[in-house]
Amino acid sequence: MTVITSVSNARVKEARSLQRKRRRYAAGRILIEGVRLVRDALSSGLAPEVVFYVPEQAEAGLQSVALLRHLQAAHVECIAVSPAVFATLAETLTPQGIAAVIPMPSLALPAQPELALILDGVADPGNAGTLLRSAEAAGADLALFAPGAVDAYNDKTLRAGMGAHFRLPLRMCAAWEEVWAALSTVPRIYVAEAGADLSYDAADWRQPSVLIVGNEAQGPSAEARRVAVPVAIPMHGGTESLNAAMAGTVILFEAARQRRLG
Repeated sequence: MTVITSVSNARVKEARSLQRKRRRYAAGRILIEGVRLVRDALSSGLAPEVVFYVPEQAEAGLQSVALLRHLQAAHVECIAVSPAVFATLAETLTPQGIAAVIPMPSLALPAQPELALILDGVADPGNAGTLLRSAEAAGADLALFAPGAVDAYNDKTLRAGMGAHFRLPLRMCAAWEEVWAALSTVPRIYVAEAGADLSYDAADWRQPSVLIVGNEAQGPSAEARRVAVPVAIPMHGGTESLNAAMAGTVILFEAARQRRLG
């Protein structure tokens, strides 16, 4: 087995370039890291184009061994690299020693969304990924990143999403016109906003609906406020509001609860 030990190796440099947003979109590929994400991508039909792994790390875990054997049996190119080389591909503090280049997910958007999420200037990648994870778990069928939001395929967003990127249709929208075009059939648009008169659980989520979650520091944009009905999560004690990911999760699961009850 040949182990790549040079960080200047062409294949390694090509994969590493995908850490940059512009390069990701130009190539139509993303770099994912860790057993969970690689396995989720594979089970969702996104076969890796190439896998990089550290032999001594990957072979130390049963899940890593099983995954590598599965990839090799599927004739996916698996390239062994040294820990120093892998460190240039990894963006985690304690990497698992496996990463893969996969096609950028591009699931078809639903023609008539029933429950959609808009990330309106959400800047923190951890919040964005958590919102995607919650949206998928709550039964949303579409997520749109409005202008000003963090990149959906940022490494931290991908990890926080826990595979939701591979199962939930989503799009990065350069203009609000793109957002509204994808939601033209949805009559109810709500925006999470602290202090709103309408409680989130008093809103009617049983019909096709959209939830907008705004920027962590500045709240919803003027465009969101222009079209959406504000809803708030009532707070007790001295707490003024929840963070974006938590607030969005609470509201999305209220929508799911109402929809289950019909």
